[in-house]
Amino acid sequence: MIPTPTPPHLPLFPEWDASLSPAHEVEKSTNQALGRGGDLFFSLIVPIYNRPDEAGELLESLAQQTFKQFELVLVEDGSTKPCAVEVEAYRSQLQIQYIVKENTGRSDTRNIGMLHAKGNYFIFFDSDCIIPPHYLETVARLLRENYADCFGGPDSEHPSFTILQKAVNYAMTSFWTTGGIRGGKMNLEKFKPRTFNMGFSRNVYEKVGGFKDMYGEDIDLSIRISQAGFSTRLYREAFVYHKRRVNLKKFYKQVHIFGQARINLFILHRDSLKLVHTLPALFVLGSIAIVLLSVFLSPYLLLLPAVYIVILFADALLTTKSLSIACLSVVTSMIQLFGYGLGFIRSFIEKIILRRDMEDTNTLKKKYK
Repeated sequence: MIPTPTPPHLPLFPEWDASLSPAHEVEKSTNQALGRGGDLFFSLIVPIYNRPDEAGELLESLAQQTFKQFELVLVEDGSTKPCAVEVEAYRSQLQIQYIVKENTGRSDTRNIGMLHAKGNYFIFFDSDCIIPPHYLETVARLLRENYADCFGGPDSEHPSFTILQKAVNYAMTSFWTTGGIRGGKMNLEKFKPRTFNMGFSRNVYEKVGGFKDMYGEDIDLSIRISQAGFSTRLYREAFVYHKRRVNLKKFYKQVHIFGQARINLFILHRDSLKLVHTLPALFVLGSIAIVLLSVFLSPYLLLLPAVYIVILFADALLTTKSLSIACLSVVTSMIQLFGYGLGFIRSFIEKIILRRDMEDTNTLKKKYK
């Protein structure tokens, strides 16, 4: 069993009553989370590894925020290409804690960021995100209107994205590929915040702890937050532009890990596995079966996957309004389905059938680089 990182008792405001139930009414919950006088101060926590160019874009977008009550906790995870130059360029515009540490992986890196955070509400981004100017203002408004102890927001594509980035964005957010569970729209599963766009109060952190060192660490923490009785909401208006700077090979590796993560989550939280999570694996097995049956029974069976591909293309064309992006979206969607599905099947065989342990720290560090 992976131990849950437990934070030290670091109350930001002495008058907070730690005995209050997470189920108390919204007004008390809001005041408790925001501290004395209801003053909201965000700590934006971002782990980064060898991506100084992304740091520059992220910093530029944060400097343009209309809501100014925040700090950035940027944690360099043993990078050989640090972003110190980019950080110094924005020192006069942003309140920045720049922490340099040895490489220990992204879960530990985020946990260290929380240990240093000064705010009463933590927000997490990936380093390849660009934050819209009104993002923090929108989150502050939503917290006061419809408070959540923990929230997540969707990701979207920016006009500056490359054709590949837009195609990957479609594959990761479309109802026809992921069931919409990442795009914040119609979906087949209850939304769970993910660390490319996720926030929770200091009170949540002090009671639930930090991220475990595992595949699917953000979903695991989201589940533990809900199990502890805290409220979790999807803030659709609080979106980020997630660049996902990957080539097709790296994209396959990424979604393959996502598939493996689902089995890890099932081992730790038996009720977390839903039908939608098994669909890519069923798609892989079904595709193999159709190909074999088409050889021995009828080639017309190949019309089934052909119809699905036509649906994908048509939806991508309507969504992106670009023929080139729609064509590439079919490719990225197939990579998403087969990569996730094969990762799910592999992890199921290794950990459920063969009863092997989950990945160790060295494996995780190697996979995430």
